[in-house]
Amino acid sequence: DVTGKTALITGAARGIGFATAKALIARGANVAVVDLDGANAQEAAGRLHAERAAGFGADVTDRAAMQRVASQVVERFGGIDVVVANAGIAARAATFRAMPTETFERVIDVNQHGVVYTVQAALPQIIERSGHVVVISSVYAFVNGMGAAPYAMSKAAVEQFGRALRVELAPHGASATVAYFGFIDTTMVHESLDNDPLTVGVIEMMPRPLRKRLQPEVAGEAIAAGIEQRAPRVIRPKRWAALSALRGVLNPALDRRMVSDARMQAVIAEADSRDLA
Repeated sequence: DVTGKTALITGAARGIGFATAKALIARGANVAVVDLDGANAQEAAGRLHAERAAGFGADVTDRAAMQRVASQVVERFGGIDVVVANAGIAARAATFRAMPTETFERVIDVNQHGVVYTVQAALPQIIERSGHVVVISSVYAFVNGMGAAPYAMSKAAVEQFGRALRVELAPHGASATVAYFGFIDTTMVHESLDNDPLTVGVIEMMPRPLRKRLQPEVAGEAIAAGIEQRAPRVIRPKRWAALSALRGVLNPALDRRMVSDARMQAVIAEADSRDLA
């Protein structure tokens, strides 16, 4: 029961983070809306609840800033029972060879290190209050990440981080969820996928059932329900669960097909020739 509990959520001014905050507010929780832009965080918090939501600005890649935010949240609400490490970014599709080093490293920094720093800042409270951690992975944790290597790498790392936390927190009465999402209708998806003809072409090669796009509210409700159940994992759309379960069998075959498929190799050639400097 999250009634009266406090959740710290990063990347919560919009998208999945805001939807999760909204779902938890509806269940009676307090929510700390954390975003890179403090003004946006405060505006989003104001739309959620006058008293049970508060906005804070911080860069998740700044360990000290996240420590400060955690302290401010404890001061404001009395503690932290749930942390949702949601903040993440994606880059324009390109091969490793073509992607600027700075872009590659920024995606890793936000999506991987940012998750670690977020959880690290809240962890003393989570352990003290037998709370719960949610880390946001992706279906890219178990599908081939060609054209999006840093994103796929970071999400696979987050999956392993969440699984390890699940076991390590058990002796303290705390728990962790790994959330995997396919295509959610967020600003990040619009900017990194929909506005790029190359990426659109890749998506069109996927089986139609896997292309299904959900609204952020579906993801937010799934995370909130996962917190209530202390679920080990949340996957939306649910049809991706079969591919996750069968990844050891299917992935080698899918990788071989991508190497030999003429259309896919044409896409790779285009991604390899991009000038993103």
